[in-house]
Amino acid sequence: MDNQSKPTCKLIKPGETYTGKQAFTYFAGISAENTGARGICMHLLTIPPGGRAKAHLHENHETAIYVLSGEGGMWYGENLEEHMVCKVGEYVYIPAGVPHLPYNPSQTETCTAVVARTDPNEQESVVLLPELDDLH
Repeated sequence: MDNQSKPTCKLIKPGETYTGKQAFTYFAGISAENTGARGICMHLLTIPPGGRAKAHLHENHETAIYVLSGEGGMWYGENLEEHMVCKVGEYVYIPAGVPHLPYNPSQTETCTAVVARTDPNEQESVVLLPELDDLH
């Protein structure tokens, strides 16, 4: 086995961003694309004041979120019938296959969070649910 194919530690510097299918802009962190990760991805998400995602779910992978600043709201459940607001220092767990619609309830503060998923290809299993977008 040569050194090129041997797994090694990698430092990812901030800077690159991308817009996900969910309509949020992410700061690229760790993923299969930039590290060769096989079981995890982790990114930084900022939701502008009043911003919201498109309703969606993540097939076959779980999501963990840690709120760094601001507050994040989320409608979730089969018909987005359940609701939560997460604050600085709180964690959110989203099981695979659960529809959700995250948003920033503040009209003045940005919400910033670290998002980790058990799929190294962050956008691959995102399924948009346009039929739920207008429920909230």
